[in-house]
Amino acid sequence: MVALNFPGFDFKFRQDDNNREYIWDSFRKKYVALTPEEWVRQHIARYLTEYKKYPESLLLLEAVITINSMKKRADIVAYSKSGDPFLLVECKAPSVAINEKVFHQVVQYNWVLKVPYILVSNGLQHFSCKIDYIKQVTSFLEDIPDYDICLPTHD
Repeated sequence: MVALNFPGFDFKFRQDDNNREYIWDSFRKKYVALTPEEWVRQHIARYLTEYKKYPESLLLLEAVITINSMKKRADIVAYSKSGDPFLLVECKAPSVAINEKVFHQVVQYNWVLKVPYILVSNGLQHFSCKIDYIKQVTSFLEDIPDYDICLPTHD
């Protein structure tokens, strides 16, 4: 897999009898197919827990959400200790450009979740946003926010 714009992590891998590669997902507690998008998802999840202090137990990978009676999967959703979603992460393969179409997908997911923070990444480029629903303003952030910065004041 291609090197990503993240620190190196010690992942566990295995191959099946058909030489398909799998990566151990410590969040879902199972091996999952190692696709380029999964490579990015695993890096972001580990980065959030190891560098940004998100509790592993409060990250949900491939969270099922319903949009217009259709089941979709959000790559990563981070929750507060009170169970409210507050960060939505959309992962793309490194070969996929982060463009308006990608942001449109995230906005559709956020119609359901209504989180205050969004992160979009292809592993090489990362875009973090903060949404102020009262002022109806979205601001791009310079970095991926730490867990304690993202939390609502009542958490």
